[in-house]
Amino acid sequence: MTDAPPGRPLPAVTAETEFFWTSGADGLLRFQECESCDALIHPPQPVCRYCRGHQFETKAVSGYGTLIGFTVSHRFTVPGLSTPYVVAQVAIEEDPRVRLTTNAVGGDPDRLELGMRMEVVFDHVDDVWLPHFKPAVDQSPESPMPTDEIAPEDMHRHVRPMLTTEKFEDKVAITGIGSSRIGRRLMVPPLSLTLQACEAAIADAGLTFEDIDGLSTYPGGGAYGGFAEGGVTALESALGLNPVWHNGGMETFGPGGSLIAAMLAVAGGLARHVLCFRTLWEATFTESTRRGERPERPGPGATRAAGASAWRSPFGSTSAAHTLAMNAQRHFQRYGTTRETLGWIALNQRANAALNPTAIYRDPMTMDDYLGARTITTPFGLYDCDVPCDGAIAVIVSAKDAARDLAKPPILVEAVGTQILERIEWDQSTLTHEPQVLGPAAHLWSRTDLRPADVDVAELYDGFTFNCLTWLEALGFCGIGEAKDFLEGGKNIARDGLLPLNTHGGQLSHGRTHGMGLIHEAIVQLRGEAGPRQVADARVAAVSSGGLTPGGAILFRSDT
Repeated sequence: MTDAPPGRPLPAVTAETEFFWTSGADGLLRFQECESCDALIHPPQPVCRYCRGHQFETKAVSGYGTLIGFTVSHRFTVPGLSTPYVVAQVAIEEDPRVRLTTNAVGGDPDRLELGMRMEVVFDHVDDVWLPHFKPAVDQSPESPMPTDEIAPEDMHRHVRPMLTTEKFEDKVAITGIGSSRIGRRLMVPPLSLTLQACEAAIADAGLTFEDIDGLSTYPGGGAYGGFAEGGVTALESALGLNPVWHNGGMETFGPGGSLIAAMLAVAGGLARHVLCFRTLWEATFTESTRRGERPERPGPGATRAAGASAWRSPFGSTSAAHTLAMNAQRHFQRYGTTRETLGWIALNQRANAALNPTAIYRDPMTMDDYLGARTITTPFGLYDCDVPCDGAIAVIVSAKDAARDLAKPPILVEAVGTQILERIEWDQSTLTHEPQVLGPAAHLWSRTDLRPADVDVAELYDGFTFNCLTWLEALGFCGIGEAKDFLEGGKNIARDGLLPLNTHGGQLSHGRTHGMGLIHEAIVQLRGEAGPRQVADARVAAVSSGGLTPGGAILFRSDT
């Protein structure tokens, strides 16, 4: 047992979690155990997810587990952790369904291997004992890698069938789109960006502000530090619209969830024209904080991590990059995927961005450039990561019967995919794909007679290259585990290929507009307004949104 360095991120200790965070005082690792079915439950819950039992006890376990993922973090600054440090996931030997995000310690990271047996050691700081893991001296017991509760290729078997043959999607249309300026550190108020995009979308539809009777956004108002401008409240206060319906929140189907909520409101007759918007000003927020122009967000050492982050941030797992890197590593091992596989996605997005004057990164990129870029967290390099930016996107959802009288031909909604089939907690969820992708993708195809081969253009969430790869497999554009062959050489995903992908440059080169930019580009393509990057005869577009949130997918089609 060692004392952790001062300033290290610490978890909030609650009545429910105190047993876990203080367990290491006697050198033992403990979990909540269901008295009815003997399952270990982590994180602690008031009910067993397996048998719905309500009686629990605390069980001390052996302290051994299997190393099921690790990433060497090079670019993230965390108090008390010197880079590079190793974020790891360990499946507990007594119940491999339970996984801990932790740090791998006590050895050379180059000697770590998936499937290695690990044993717990504790770091003591303040009132908590942080469980770390080192390679076990005894490696003789075989430690098989755990499997998903639902195999990725079987996800469609668990989709709930449609309740009625009538679809709400048939009652709505997309009638207007708009974008603000997109750029790095624009240094303008975020609400100004929102207004630019909303005014453009309303003009694009041939509407006025008085026609707008609904507002919908993601994630809404809150202290999101550059990831929102204040939500519906800020926009309504500025414009005085008096909407009959409004919506905003984080717990939805990714950024596209604001559109899906708007579709339901319109189809239900609660609103006729809903203005949906998403604003990012992360680049300006970071720069103005650096300059001391706004109070800094409390650092990890200043406040205790609560909720889901309490199980990750004490170990330096502070970014979606860490979780996705470990999922990517498992995908590499199981299916033979390589860094070059991810590189073809990055190169494709950059080639498309070269034809888009609004894209942030337009300079040519080669595979050598991609592979030679600085490491962020293994196996991800700089060009596996999207581009923080400032910008806003707006989309208008209208009643279908009102859409045909407006300025632009309506774009129709064929189907949405929203069902949650994987565990929500990032480190307890799907092993080889991005969490919250496989379920929504399978659900989408249950609501339409169209198939993946009918899609003319795909705009798939690419916060990281690996996000995009998992959407490709989940949506059936290639088989599970077949992305390596599908992406080889980049021809299949080129603008003139089998599946033109992220035609505006994606978030990897155009900028991190968190899914709404993908929707904007899909509408542009289906209208035939994309200029030199236009895909010929584009009639059906698949769009996905959400990066490690509950994700969602939407299938659009032109009205011709």
